[in-house]
Amino acid sequence: MKPLVWMNGSLQPSGEMRISPFDHGFTVGNGVFETMISYEGYPFAFTRHYERLERSAAVMGLSLRPQNELLEASLQVLDVNDLTGSRARLRITVTGGPSPLGSERGNSGETTLVAASPALEWSDMEDVIVVSHSRNENGALVGVKSTSYGENVVALEEARSLGAGEAIFPNTRGELCEGTGSNVFLVSEGVFLTPPLSGGCLAGVTRALVIELCGREGIEVREKAVPVTLLERAEEAFLTSTTRGVHAIREVNGKILGREPGQITRRLRRAFRALAETEIDP
Repeated sequence: MKPLVWMNGSLQPSGEMRISPFDHGFTVGNGVFETMISYEGYPFAFTRHYERLERSAAVMGLSLRPQNELLEASLQVLDVNDLTGSRARLRITVTGGPSPLGSERGNSGETTLVAASPALEWSDMEDVIVVSHSRNENGALVGVKSTSYGENVVALEEARSLGAGEAIFPNTRGELCEGTGSNVFLVSEGVFLTPPLSGGCLAGVTRALVIELCGREGIEVREKAVPVTLLERAEEAFLTSTTRGVHAIREVNGKILGREPGQITRRLRRAFRALAETEIDP
């Protein structure tokens, strides 16, 4: 049976739904999205994700449906696809809708889609490579979770061709920025840090929660710009994302950082898992 999805107000079989071939999300990547993890039928940190979707939509000039409508749509999609008893991946996508075949916007209204699938499990640790092409920290879409992910697709394919599971971008200044779908934390010379948002990385929901958990745990973390080359020499490092949670880095560019997660990584991974189990919308 094909999964059911929610589009523009109604549930539809995914095999029968129709998105216009003139949809701006398809023709020029004019769209925004959020991915969430659902525990026991409820999307974790939904409010935070909706607020970021609002910010992204505002930059892209897109109208967003109310939070309560998209939450109800999300709960419906999880329920009708029998994903309420397990860990599931939920995505809300909003595009510019039918538009001319060019960059100019149309006036037919946005396309809003909610879909879900079982969540895949990650390995205990991840290998990463640093790619040569950079994030533009001065670009028009800095901080926007846009559907224009071509750059990420190319970088991730490069990483996988080299046996790694994530690609790390520098910014145009050669500073550590982010992964294709993750933020980065590291310990260098005893200092625990993460790149600042001003360096061009996405304001990750999990990133923000981990920084808040550091306050609860009494761990000092600095948002500091550092050369991307520092990652190879880190004492320990980890990735954060909605699907990964806190995910330890084992190897950078073929150089082993550690064969097991470091002390701070383990501590914050435990704290994050406890948070997800006890606070569904922190």
